[in-house]
Amino acid sequence: MDLDVLNMFVIAGGTLAIPILAFVASFLLWPSALIRIYYWYWRRALGMQVRYASYDDYQFCYSYRGRPGYRPSILMLHGFSAHKDMWLSIVKFLPKNLHLVCVDMPGHEGTTRSSLDDLSISGQTKRIHQFVECIKLNRRPFHLVGTSMGGNVAGVYAAQYPDEVCSLTLICPAGATTDSNFIKELKESDHLAGIDRIPLIPSTPEEMADMLKLCSYVRFKVPQQILQGLVDVRIPHNDFYRR
Repeated sequence: MDLDVLNMFVIAGGTLAIPILAFVASFLLWPSALIRIYYWYWRRALGMQVRYASYDDYQFCYSYRGRPGYRPSILMLHGFSAHKDMWLSIVKFLPKNLHLVCVDMPGHEGTTRSSLDDLSISGQTKRIHQFVECIKLNRRPFHLVGTSMGGNVAGVYAAQYPDEVCSLTLICPAGATTDSNFIKELKESDHLAGIDRIPLIPSTPEEMADMLKLCSYVRFKVPQQILQGLVDVRIPHNDFYRR
């Protein structure tokens, strides 16, 4: 084989090996970094842009796609201990010409976290209304979507500001008057685990796996490194989640 051709293959192989080795090293040593990169990539791929809005000294972080138009906008509220990027798996199925807004709930991810903040459902509803006013989303009635804790907030929001909401979608909302199987299992887990271990606030990969089983209807196997990455991302926020 010609020496120049051989050198070309060596250089090409080395060029390919660097990102592969970087990926393997990140997967093994810094799985949480890969999770952040994953969300960043999917936001870019789906055309979601991250922005901030301020109400007095309070800052909201949100992602959006599209512009307000003749079709109603869609505001999406995530659940307890999640963040705006949890909606990306839904966003990919929605038409690109819709105006979508996914906001970090009070105290979560990029939105202000204050020890003085009212984190009750009514308190969070008030904050979300401030956010809606900040970005002038209520110039026209909008679709409101919420899941779990965000579903509870969405329901209260629609009751308090009915003129601002043209439709309401609640996905497994918290606050139901009767306990679902999930709530029953959660209460049983709380009773067995005691105050030191809250099923929805994992601090080890094993606890993360248990939480995924509790919260997911479909059972699936998650690699240990991914579980570790998910835990690493959440641990800095666990004291807030407990509060």
